[in-house]
Amino acid sequence: MQSVWKKHHILKKADWANTIPFQFNKTIIVYKLHMPKIKKKKEDHCTRPNRDLLPKDGQGSSSPYVVVDFDGQKKRTSTVQKNLNPVWNEVLEFVVTDPNTMEFEELNIEVFNDKKLSNGSARKNHFLGRVKLYGSQFVKRGEEGLVYFTLEKKSVFSWIRGELGLKIYYYDEMMEEEQQQPPPQEEPPQQQPQEQQQGPEEVMKQPVLVVMEEPPQMQMPTHIGMEPREHSPPLMRVHEPQSENRPPPENNMPPPEYSPDMRRMQMGNGMAGGPMAGERVKVMRRPPNGDYSPRIITGKFSGDTSEKLQAFDLVEPMQYLFVRIVKARGLSQNENPHVKIRTSGHFAKSKPAIVFAIGYNKDTAANSTLEISVWDGASDKFLGGVCFDLSDVPVRDPPDSPLAPQWYHLEGGAADEQNRVSGDLQLSVWIGTQADEAFPESWSTDAPQPFVSYTRPKVYQAPKLWYLRLTIIEAQDLHIIPNLPPLTAPEIRIMGQLGFQSVRTRRGSMNNHTSAFHWNEDLIFVAGEPLEDSLILLVEDRTGKDPALLGHVLIPVGSIEQRIDERHVAAKWYGLEGGPGGNGSYCGRLHLRMCLEGGYHVLDEAAHLCSDFRPTAKQLWKPPVGILELGILGARGLLPMKSKGNGKGSTDAYCVAKYGKKWVRTRTVTDSFDPRWNEQYTWQVYDRSGEERPDCRIGKVRLRVSTLESNKVYMNLYPLMVLLRSGLKKMGEIELAVRFACPSLLPDTCGVYGQPLLPRMHYLRPLGVAQQEALRGAATKIVAAWLARSEPPLGPEVVRYMLDADSHSWSMRKSKANWFRIVAVLAWAVGLAKWLDHIRRWRNPVTTVLVHVLYLVLVWFPDLIVPTGFLYVFLIGVWYYRFKPKIPAGIDIKLSQADTVDPDELDEEFDTFPSSRPPEIVRVRYDRLRILAARVQTVLGDFATQGERIQALVSWRDPRATKLFIGVCLAITIILYAVPPKMVAVALGFYFLRHPMFRDPMPPASLSFFRRLPGLSDRLL
Repeated sequence: MQSVWKKHHILKKADWANTIPFQFNKTIIVYKLHMPKIKKKKEDHCTRPNRDLLPKDGQGSSSPYVVVDFDGQKKRTSTVQKNLNPVWNEVLEFVVTDPNTMEFEELNIEVFNDKKLSNGSARKNHFLGRVKLYGSQFVKRGEEGLVYFTLEKKSVFSWIRGELGLKIYYYDEMMEEEQQQPPPQEEPPQQQPQEQQQGPEEVMKQPVLVVMEEPPQMQMPTHIGMEPREHSPPLMRVHEPQSENRPPPENNMPPPEYSPDMRRMQMGNGMAGGPMAGERVKVMRRPPNGDYSPRIITGKFSGDTSEKLQAFDLVEPMQYLFVRIVKARGLSQNENPHVKIRTSGHFAKSKPAIVFAIGYNKDTAANSTLEISVWDGASDKFLGGVCFDLSDVPVRDPPDSPLAPQWYHLEGGAADEQNRVSGDLQLSVWIGTQADEAFPESWSTDAPQPFVSYTRPKVYQAPKLWYLRLTIIEAQDLHIIPNLPPLTAPEIRIMGQLGFQSVRTRRGSMNNHTSAFHWNEDLIFVAGEPLEDSLILLVEDRTGKDPALLGHVLIPVGSIEQRIDERHVAAKWYGLEGGPGGNGSYCGRLHLRMCLEGGYHVLDEAAHLCSDFRPTAKQLWKPPVGILELGILGARGLLPMKSKGNGKGSTDAYCVAKYGKKWVRTRTVTDSFDPRWNEQYTWQVYDRSGEERPDCRIGKVRLRVSTLESNKVYMNLYPLMVLLRSGLKKMGEIELAVRFACPSLLPDTCGVYGQPLLPRMHYLRPLGVAQQEALRGAATKIVAAWLARSEPPLGPEVVRYMLDADSHSWSMRKSKANWFRIVAVLAWAVGLAKWLDHIRRWRNPVTTVLVHVLYLVLVWFPDLIVPTGFLYVFLIGVWYYRFKPKIPAGIDIKLSQADTVDPDELDEEFDTFPSSRPPEIVRVRYDRLRILAARVQTVLGDFATQGERIQALVSWRDPRATKLFIGVCLAITIILYAVPPKMVAVALGFYFLRHPMFRDPMPPASLSFFRRLPGLSDRLL
């Protein structure tokens, strides 16, 4: 069949210049920024003081106005006369010239006092404060809310006070560019019919207005010519829609225009991945340091890198043969057509409208051909085929335009003439790399056919999570069970349910004058978008043995008000339904206050491991301080995870990475112990397998972004360690390349270290530790359920492993590790105490004499004490610069106490809750825990005793000791009044540093006196 098919010639890049250019109509997409209600908060709306402006007119007041500057457009509001709490309620509109860079545009809002309305002595408009926002904080129309921003200073010496309330949103508006039309010219009468025939074509050439939320970069489609033949169908360009759940690919996004301060984050000539012009990117290298430590990858990217993609400069380019099958037409009679793709070493079978990625080797594929045939699935009848010579297939490197699919006539052999092969197949073929935008959605021919969709790479976005705060105030007119015993108050409780979350209030209190029940208690839930669930409130009477339902309320979460600050939310009355009376009768009402808190960050991972602390409300987000780029190269020496048959094992490995709300999953490399992924992903840094079974853990690497130096590439080999019931096991190694693109000393970057870790609401209305941990568990379940619905799905076991859902479970190994961490932290204090002891014992006389001299200088010149201390700390930091880490640290086995853990302690760590072990083993572990708790109990008692002895100095529990102590205090007071303090300090210092020949080996009298003071331990039962 191959010899009979007609080979189609595809134009190479050198032939593209001879093709016929396309002419496109101009489309204009205009965004607008809308700013209504730019106002100062009214005095009657204030929820806390100091929100008024400063008086600047010399008469105890101000006449403020606001100047707004955005994208070179400057507008101002009217002036409010003599008012420290002005209200404007004005709308200012701005046109966004480039929607792709709106996220990085600055919005500067400044408040001034109008000098024209002052007392005449003002020479200029006094500055009253400013607010600086970025486009990343803007929201679409309908999602905006009133946000109060604190006015900032312009300089250190400015005195600013007050807040500015803003509502900011954007919306899309279709606008056409006005074109000057030439004056009409008189044409001969014989040309009028021709103009009428051209009318429909002119209509088709009119600009088509397209409104989209995030318009992609307009690219010119490349014209691909093919060998002409008679009755060839017209060329058509078909756009294949993407999946609804999948966001657009990250690698083909146009590079945004950063502000001047952030342009250093761009690592290349217009590309997000390459190094800056004139700036060297250093690769950190270090000799190997054991099997359990990260190692440098040697020999990477050495040699000719002229063909290396700038957008994927952290990974090795891998070539693939892409085949996009769009659709077919005019096929002979069939029932279930399908397409077969065959090369020298690959074979695939699927329906149309699919993109295949076939591994391509330039050396072996020089004389190979690509066969694409169409078959009938019911009768297995050949319907035709197309054959391509791989040496003629064009090579496409982004940012080249995507290849337009072509119509190819299906050919058949001589034996197929009786089948009457007919029809056309629309497809496109090209050679690209993993940087191609078609790669994430392509199907690999190496993957098993039933699970092809489980092997593709994927970028996930975790759901947007909210805290739902429900304040239960009171309930009235409840139908309580009659005939209660005397002096028995009914026990009324309210249980709230949101999905799988269930919280119950405490017992309601009754008022003696009314029959209402009061709680004033907050219940907090975690709600995830889309807000389609309903909040269910059940009123229960638990006075008797069996709880009785008094009514319920069903409230859709989407109807609950959202707030992003601590402003007051009005309470509402809700009628109860489904009470004891039934038949829709009135059974009471509830007084509730509900809101969705947008000012909190919903923790879904441990606080000490959290990568993103941004609040839920987008209006409160701050601009990014850098770009994190991660290249997942591959893995080495993985262990077999499943049985392949005949005593052989195999591993289908994939990698999952997470930063903030963005999750990425590489493609699954099947049946390989040394998989190569070579995929690169990017995150913006703010405030810093196909089988139906759970996926097995192979290992985890955790890197802290703050430990990465700016604009340096780290390429390391990290060990993959897993702690199992049998002990620590090395599962292999993974190759990673990491770069944090960020200006080294940008003020915004350095200022992050001085900003609060959590959003503002966490400090104004903090959540309890136990409550926050319970909400974190609920958030983890919501994220796991959301990602499990994606395609390919991320299993709950993967999400829980990535989020460290079991980080607070009991473990003897973790307790030992934390104890040794405390010992290591206090090691400097122990070392300082030993050094002082050596000094006072004159182990080195020269050093002791120098310490005497330094002590005299500091006593005689006390102003040098603080500068000397900071100078000493500075010198310590400079000294330790020699020992700074050269590469980002991974998992520390020694610090985790994983190499010395006892097998029984490991079995206890992996035990379920409640325990599933036999009673004898549980009893032994309980006894061991009691011994450990007894030691902790003794230590706590000793700490309490020392504090009680200090209190006993003046509490007269020991009268003689108190008399001696206050007498000594009086004597010290008289001495200090009479003797200069410098002389006292010198005497005490020299007495402490006296020679051992003048020392008594027995404890000093002061220590013996303190130890004889009474504590309260003798009063314990």
